[in-house]
Formats: sequence, C-alpha cells, structure tokens
Amino acid sequence: MADIRMFRAVRPVPEKVEKIAALPYDVYNRKEATEVVKKSPDSFLAIDRAETSFDESVDTYDERVYIRAKELLDGRIAAGDFVAEEEPMYYIYALTMEGNTQHGFVACASIDDYESRVIKKHENTREDKEQDRIRHVDTCDAQTGPIFLAYRQTGTLRTIMQKKTAQDPLYDWVSEDGIRHQVWQVADGESQREIREAFAGMDAVYIADGHHRCASAVKVGLKRRAQHPGYTGEEEFNFFLSVLFPEEELRILDYNRVLKDLNGMSAGELLQKLETDFAVEKLSGIYKPTKKGEFSLYLEENWYKLTAKPHCFSEDPVENLDVSILQSRVFAPHFGIEDPKTDKRIDFVGGIRGLSELEKRCREDCRAAFALYPTDIQELFAVADAGRLMPPKSTWFEPKLRSGIFIHSIR
Repeated sequence: MADIRMFRAVRPVPEKVEKIAALPYDVYNRKEATEVVKKSPDSFLAIDRAETSFDESVDTYDERVYIRAKELLDGRIAAGDFVAEEEPMYYIYALTMEGNTQHGFVACASIDDYESRVIKKHENTREDKEQDRIRHVDTCDAQTGPIFLAYRQTGTLRTIMQKKTAQDPLYDWVSEDGIRHQVWQVADGESQREIREAFAGMDAVYIADGHHRCASAVKVGLKRRAQHPGYTGEEEFNFFLSVLFPEEELRILDYNRVLKDLNGMSAGELLQKLETDFAVEKLSGIYKPTKKGEFSLYLEENWYKLTAKPHCFSEDPVENLDVSILQSRVFAPHFGIEDPKTDKRIDFVGGIRGLSELEKRCREDCRAAFALYPTDIQELFAVADAGRLMPPKSTWFEPKLRSGIFIHSIR
C-alpha cells in the first residue's frame, strides 16, 4: 500500500505566485540561473540556486551557498511572500501545454515506501548530484521541489479530480513558456479520506521524473532518523513532497541522439550496415517516427526512415525499449559506443527542441542524428515493476513541475 499523506504547505500568496514559481533547479547551468534571477529577482530559483547571490569566486557547492538559501527562504516567508497553511490538506496541480492537461495530487510520500520499493524507480542516481540537494534540503529544513510520481488511474481519484477542478482555483496563471498552471485545495474531510484510501489500495506508484531529488529527500529523512532515535515515523522528515499524476494524462516526449563522428565509416557504409537490422528508406524531408520500432536518421543533409526488423524485438522489458534497440543494434556494433553515459562521441537532445535541432547540431558539431518514438508510460511501469533500470536518457517529461509553489517544511 502507498502511504500518500496531506501536509501543511508553505505556499506563495496568490498575487505573487506567478513571479515566484520557477522551473526546476537542474534545467539551468550557473550562468543561465544567474541571468534568470537577475531578470526576475522574485523567482524561486534564487533560493533553489543560491550561488546566484555570489560571484564566480564562490563555488556552487560552497557551504555559504546553502546558508544563503536558508536566509533567502526564511526572509521571504517573514516578508509575507508566502503563507503557511493552518491545516494539512491535499492540492490538485494542473498543467496545460498545447491543449493537453495533466492533473496531479500534491501530497507527501513516505520514505519507507521508497525504501521498500512501493515507490518504484527506473533510473540510477549519482552520489555527487544527490549531495547538492541533500545539503539544500537539510540546511533549509524544507523540500522545495516536488517529485514527479505516476500512478495507475482509479475511478475514485478521477471523480474527485473532476469534482474539484470544476470549482474556482486557488491559483491560475500562464507562465512565460505558455504553460497554464492551476491549483485547487482539497480541504473537505471526505475527499481527503477517499484520496488516502485510494492510494493505500495501490501496490505501487512510480517515479516519473526527479530521481535525484527523491533520493536526496529520502537520505535527509534517514539522516534525521539517526539523529532522533526516538522518532515515531510521523515526523515531517519521514515524508517528501510529491505530485502524483495518473498515467493516462502524462505526456512523454522523444529523447534523441546525435553522434560526433561516424567511427571511420562513410555514409554509404553506415547505411549498408544498418540494413541488417532495419528497413532503410530515404525520404524527401524531415521525418518524425510515428510508432514503436521506428527511427529517423539525419545523415549528410538527408532524412531516412529506419524500421526495426522483427528479430530486433524482445520479451525483456528493457531490451524491448526503442532506446535499447538503438543501442544494441546501432551504437554498440557500428560505433563502438558501449556506455552512452560516458562516451563523449554521443550527446542527447530532448524532444521539446524539435527535430530541427538535430539538423542544427549536424551543421555545427555532429555527423549524424537519430530521432526516436517516445517511450510509453506502460513501458516505464513494466521496467520498474521488473526491478530493472532504463538506459540513460530514455524519457523526457513535459511540462516541467514548477518549484516554489509548494514548500514542505521538515522541521
């Protein structure tokens, strides 16, 4: 059973939410983050990336950065930019992008469920990336960026969602990137009980995005348990901030690949080798894959459709992923790329940038580009249920959850 709880949110006052809400800290490099904060000083990015308060002489991971984040957060709360709820509750957070809306329950999930794999992951995490958010959460005594979780829809949760979103929202604005954000409170006891019971009836929920933030929040919770051996399990540090979305509403974009060289092959030699595992068709213009097992290749200013032959598919949930087929049938045998995480000859381009970005990269610093059909959410579930991990850069979720709308204090 999944223990998905209400919490007492610290949240922006309505008149400031649009200025405060920020994209996740990890979508920016330091220079970009500094430019955003300079342009929008109210942005929560100033707290999530507090190195923007210092010049380049101060390292991003300097202890002063985390102390500054806490000072900024506490100062903004004291100044009245945020309000602390008197009672715990759930929220509904809806994001609308290009006509598609996804509705999530904002709540707190249990670190015990993460440890026992009721909350299932599909990616490994890196210790160095975890340490930054561990220090941020621990110093600020707060979780500021929600974890993106997914669940299999139920009739009860769908009904509650429809009922609540028919009411007037607490927040409603459109961000600079054209995403509409809406938030509703779920304050009545009956709905709260039904939500908790519905999640308690689930065998699993799944991390869609935010594996490092999740692992960091869990490690802070475990650290505080060690510091408080008499803990009851009800303390706020036992739970982490999440938004849980039904799988039927989620949108996963393609995550494409570009290659810096052809590994000594000519374009003709590469195409000939690919014919072993793919039907290769030269096209007259840009082409986006339309189904699983279909790829597009941009090579020497020409587009090709590659259709995987039947022998490429597998019953194994990982090996059957399109990203795995591309790795095992193309990158490893023909380019000698055994580990795409570390090989400098391969780079990754999120589908949000479009296929024109692949053409651009091939004009600038690459020789070939491969576009994929997006991974399906059911494929993600199958991999996680099997206790397996996806290859790197398998999924690109859009739209991104904003930070600063909900803060979970773990004091």
